[in-house]
Amino acid sequence: MSGLNLPSGETELDFLALGALVHRLDPGVTPFRTASSFDIHVSGGEYNCAANLASCFGLKTGVATAMVDNGIGELIQRQVRAMGVRPFYKDFQHDGVRGPNMATVYSDRGQGVRPPVVFYNRANEAGAMLKPGDFDWTKIFAGGCKWVHSGGIFAALSETTAEVVIEMFKAAGEVGAVRSFDLNYRAKLWDTIGGLAKGQEMIARIVEHVDVLIGNEEDLQKGLGVKGPDVEENASSKLDPKNFFGMIGNVREKFPHVKAVATTLREVHSTNRHSWSAVLHYDGQDYVAPTAELDVIDRIGGGDGFASGLIYSLINGRPAEEALKLGWAHGALLTTFPGDVSRATLSEVEAFASGGSARVQR
Repeated sequence: MSGLNLPSGETELDFLALGALVHRLDPGVTPFRTASSFDIHVSGGEYNCAANLASCFGLKTGVATAMVDNGIGELIQRQVRAMGVRPFYKDFQHDGVRGPNMATVYSDRGQGVRPPVVFYNRANEAGAMLKPGDFDWTKIFAGGCKWVHSGGIFAALSETTAEVVIEMFKAAGEVGAVRSFDLNYRAKLWDTIGGLAKGQEMIARIVEHVDVLIGNEEDLQKGLGVKGPDVEENASSKLDPKNFFGMIGNVREKFPHVKAVATTLREVHSTNRHSWSAVLHYDGQDYVAPTAELDVIDRIGGGDGFASGLIYSLINGRPAEEALKLGWAHGALLTTFPGDVSRATLSEVEAFASGGSARVQR
């Protein structure tokens, strides 16, 4: 592996995400079956990174996604604007009854010994209808772009969405952008379009165009089809990076062009108490972040928070070890806020990464 080569000079976009936007209904610690009210969070694994990088890190970001012309679509568009993300929408007309729809995620936060419960309604989802040709990548990248990002959940939404990811990565490669992909392998999604073998086939085609991979040992093994430990039965600590680093040689052998692989490490003691670390393999070197004990308010989006801090740091030219710590710190802070996107500032992230405490700020 060799270091990343980012476009030099000013570009119109620092970062572009491709994925599906969703709205998450959050009743807090109340289980959905007894809820009488909820907060609404705008989310999406790829969009979360764009929102974090704009809001916390001050980058010029965009999102390419599907949009529906109804009240839910308008709510989502307002939040995208509020986070400072530039939209590139493929518009779909809602028929007033059945869709197409913006997907809904239902997610309570759990509490103590009671885990969070997450379920979905992705029926007739506009994002799953995206296909090659829906975006004018030449126009989108005309002013230059440093980094593009997508993920395995979006790729698995339909038989066409993975093709859109490949199309975008090819176009981004022509303008010299770094390309990252969060594996996020979800067996239930791939089962709807062909199962494990189909999923690995499509992800392998995507990763042919990827510079930076994000994913744990299960993602690497099941998503990429590389050899590794038994992810179902392995009883070692979730914070032990040896399984992750032990698989890197197999990743490099299968995908020698990939320049960096990273993931978070999380040991869940209770819904609200997690041990948190992260690891990075970059330019032939292994890096391990410290371990923090987190008091978690909302765990959703923590992994995207890690990816965001890591990506910002690499775009910013920071050393790999510092990039890992900023990603780790931002992901940790994100779990202290309700919702899926960052409410932190860069100075807060840097302070925590450098050993800051939770003492009152006066």
